[in-house]
Amino acid sequence: MTDHAPRLRFTSRRYRWLAVLPTVGLLGGIPFVDPTSPTLFGFPPLLVWIVAWAPTTSAIMGLILVLDRRHDK
Repeated sequence: MTDHAPRLRFTSRRYRWLAVLPTVGLLGGIPFVDPTSPTLFGFPPLLVWIVAWAPTTSAIMGLILVLDRRHDK
């Protein structure tokens, strides 16, 4: 019996490992944030650290999207 289904070819896209950076940065950086440092715009440093990762994560995911589209062409 022959299999006529198209075979999916696995392509290694190493840049997708960039998706790990937000998790590592967010969780791994928390112990290094100094809670006694001055506040930024009245917010505690830990909150600033967490909120800063929101646009950073979006930028990283956008970069992965651009690289995926470039790879698919």
